[in-house]
Amino acid sequence: MPPAMTIAAIIVAAGKGERAGGACPKQFANLAGRPMVTHSISAFAAHPRISQIILVVGAGQEAMAKDAVGHLPVDAIVIGGAERQDSVRAGLMAAKEAQFVLIHDAARPFLSAQVINRLITALETEAAAVPVLPVVDTLARGTDALGPVVDRSGLMRIQTPQAFCRTILEKAHEAWGAGPATDDAQMVRALGTQVAQVAGDKMLEKITLPEDFAEAEARLAARLVTRTGMGFDVHRLADGEELWLGGIQIDHSQGLAGHSDADVALHALTDALLGALGDGDIGTHFPPSDPQWRGARSDQFVRHAAQLIRTAGGQIDHVDVTLICEAPKIGPHRPAMRTAIADMLGISERCVSVKATTTERLGFTGRGEGIAAQAIATIRMPVE
Repeated sequence: MPPAMTIAAIIVAAGKGERAGGACPKQFANLAGRPMVTHSISAFAAHPRISQIILVVGAGQEAMAKDAVGHLPVDAIVIGGAERQDSVRAGLMAAKEAQFVLIHDAARPFLSAQVINRLITALETEAAAVPVLPVVDTLARGTDALGPVVDRSGLMRIQTPQAFCRTILEKAHEAWGAGPATDDAQMVRALGTQVAQVAGDKMLEKITLPEDFAEAEARLAARLVTRTGMGFDVHRLADGEELWLGGIQIDHSQGLAGHSDADVALHALTDALLGALGDGDIGTHFPPSDPQWRGARSDQFVRHAAQLIRTAGGQIDHVDVTLICEAPKIGPHRPAMRTAIADMLGISERCVSVKATTTERLGFTGRGEGIAAQAIATIRMPVE
């Protein structure tokens, strides 16, 4: 399949998830510190061959979806229907420009690039492909008592994402009239179209019951390693400038001078996040020579770094920021700073620390000439 061909990922997240329990549908419940649906979004966003991401949610779930997605690169959030095939059709309508589509269940959060690669390779010669795993357990019929053993030879467990030529999948949906379908591959096979098989992944187990969340947390922990980054920044105090610290504006006789809003706390935090990721520094991503960043709010730098981490399949565990200055007093503003930073990173305020200290009137900070900040970020990233 030539690289120019376009591939859309359609994530089906319209279910109620009642069997999983909890106060919200399982696709929006937290898994490893963030909504479960965002794991699939990040996996597709990190893959260079995926050109469009469509999220399909249930009616009334739009607000939850927008809160969950945040700044992740989702091209459209559309409303699904009563049955799974209704939701997939809604996603197909939003992916009209794509030549191929990958249909994925949000309840299978641990999607690897290897599975996506295998499906895309299959589409070079096939109209449809699904990931499968062999059935290895003994199967028997029965309810109250075990009955005859079922021959498992030739039986396969079918997973998602499922990959299709978009026009063929649309024809399958138009022709389907046999009630609810188990998946899209069933509908395509009903057309007489062959569906290729690629190797699945045990990590793609579907999360259905409350205990599945604990098992998923354990599986994810085994795939991640802890990484730490440090950041440090300094800006001088000047007359006629606004003072932005930790994402909030503080009333003070002077403000910090810089190319952007000069929020020294957020600049140090951005460098800490990028350092943990191993992806340059704030100057690499937002050069001070670029006029578009003149006067820019620094929260977008932090959000950008956080998005890079999530797109790479990582998660932010904790951040710690220390402000070094004689004035203003940081204590009264600490709660607002923690709230602002937590919102930027999409993590709990309990995972954000903001502290302040002085240099006992020594040095430039002691003389009130400027403010310094240092930050440490702890993240977990997939094992390479």
